[in-house]
Amino acid sequence: MKNKRHHNLTVRLTLTAGIFIFLLSAFYLGLAEYYKDGFSYGTWINGIYCTGKSVEEVNHELLQNYDYEGLTVYDKQGHAYEITDEEIRFSFDFKEALNDYLEEQNPYLWMERLFGGKEITLTPVISYDLQALEQELRNIPEMADETSQQMRRVYIRKTTAGYELVNERIYILNKQKAKEAIDEAILKNHRIVDLKEADCYEELAYTATMQQQLQLWEKIQEFQNCGIVYRFGDELVPVDASVVCDWMVVEEDGSFALDENDNLIADDKKIEEYVDRLADAYDTVGTSRTFEATRGELVTIEGGTYGNKIDRKAEKEYLKQAFKERVKEVHTPQYLQKGMAEGKEDVGNTYIEVDMTEQMMYYYREGTLEVETPIVTGNTGRRMGTPEGVNYVYGKQTNRILRGPGYASHVNFWMPVKGNIGIHDAAWRSEFGGAIYKTNGSHGCINTPYDAMSKLYEMVEIGTPVVMFY
Repeated sequence: MKNKRHHNLTVRLTLTAGIFIFLLSAFYLGLAEYYKDGFSYGTWINGIYCTGKSVEEVNHELLQNYDYEGLTVYDKQGHAYEITDEEIRFSFDFKEALNDYLEEQNPYLWMERLFGGKEITLTPVISYDLQALEQELRNIPEMADETSQQMRRVYIRKTTAGYELVNERIYILNKQKAKEAIDEAILKNHRIVDLKEADCYEELAYTATMQQQLQLWEKIQEFQNCGIVYRFGDELVPVDASVVCDWMVVEEDGSFALDENDNLIADDKKIEEYVDRLADAYDTVGTSRTFEATRGELVTIEGGTYGNKIDRKAEKEYLKQAFKERVKEVHTPQYLQKGMAEGKEDVGNTYIEVDMTEQMMYYYREGTLEVETPIVTGNTGRRMGTPEGVNYVYGKQTNRILRGPGYASHVNFWMPVKGNIGIHDAAWRSEFGGAIYKTNGSHGCINTPYDAMSKLYEMVEIGTPVVMFY
């Protein structure tokens, strides 16, 4: 009896197991059959969950997430040229790639992905109108250039910046390489193509004549490479290629003269002429100046003894020798006369201002007004008016006797500024300023109250500019 019960239990268990295996197999085969027309369990394509979806469904979703923003092509100079999808009739589709992947898929192995999905990346099939692209590429000047290799020259020309080499045989666009690089970028949906980085430029071979031009250019480059810079105060004037290019000796036929060592020859006369032009520009003694007066006007002042005067002879010798030796330095020129400041604005911000119309004198030190006083200048009624000009204090003396026709006057402080004309105190005067100078002015000097003159004398250095004007 016991054996019979055991037999029945075994039969029931076997039957139950068989039913379970049958149902499991049916479930497994059913899902496998289901995945025949769609993607298997755990399939991710380009970030989209595709399990059970058809090719059309996945393609639709992928197209929604894929875009083409066009292509920007950069040439060797960095100029940008846009190519849009509409212009080349760009289109794309994932169906072919999806079908290929679906065919490779084994629907009966779906259980392999129960414990981990599969992420894959597919690229679309891209197409565009080749003729339309060719037309767009003609908007790039180098692509449209039909100049033959034989027409591309090598020559030297003179410009305002000096001689330069024109080499039409370097950085020549290889159009075929450029088209291939652009085609690849479109097919890979790249946003940018840099033709230079894509190695689309090449150098053409040179003829013997061209080689000679290149050799001559090396000599010209060396000749024009001058490292001398003139300093005029805060202003720097480089003796660069735009200057040096005129120093080369040129034959009557226009060719460059060469010495026995096959080097270019410097024309000393041209170098001397340059120094003269430099001095003409930066010599300020006796020149016309525009000055902002304390009274609030811009006045033009002619002449005077103050300023800078370059030693032309010394500078000519310096520049010829320094250029010959290829000296590289910032050079301050030698002067026959030197003001308190160098350069064209040589008055600076420390000066004495004598306004003879207002009959006022001011002393500025480093831009700060230190002395302000009325004065009496030359008697204009007797044609002894104080002359205009930018002069300078060339001496200082105390207890001086000023002598002239019919007078001998003692002054405590004396500062001559031009010849016998100077700034001094005037104890014989009780009033200053106004219109006194028109009828009772000085013999040409600048009469100043004692207190102001005492202060001015202590502060002013010899060489200080004195700006005198009406």
